Amino acid sequence: MLIRTATAADWPAIWPFLHAIVAAGETYTYPRDLDEATAREMWLLAPPGRTVVAVDDAGTVLGTAKMNPNHMGGASHIAGASFMVDPRHGGRGVGRALGRHVLDRARAEGYRAMQFNAVVETNTGAVALWESLGFEIMTTLPEGFRHPTEGYVGLHTMYRRL
Repeated sequence: MLIRTATAADWPAIWPFLHAIVAAGETYTYPRDLDEATAREMWLLAPPGRTVVAVDDAGTVLGTAKMNPNHMGGASHIAGASFMVDPRHGGRGVGRALGRHVLDRARAEGYRAMQFNAVVETNTGAVALWESLGFEIMTTLPEGFRHPTEGYVGLHTMYRRL
């Protein structure tokens, strides 16, 4: 698996699984009816943000991640990141590889920590992955997320010092 900077040419491969994940409404705080143009603008970041894709040997996009300053001004030394793995390629270590890559990039770019603002508590696979990569749950906003089948569930803020 190769992780490289995403280009505009990658968007047609990213959009179908990003759209499906967002429309399911189980793991992201984005509107479930997010349109393609808005999604593209939100996901393909300009500097100082960065968007990457994980691709296999054939060049198939397996997943994607974006990293950016989580805050501005005096808190711009804290990175934020978001990740999406194409469900057809789940269970192959794509999320872990993207997580490690983004952590390494954030450290190399001088960030002092990484914060995830909104990890849905029922997304137990993601919570376990981030904890295995050294993140801690700093707090949980009770009923902070309206899950389509579980109802109101907690929304974690997770943090890792770099």
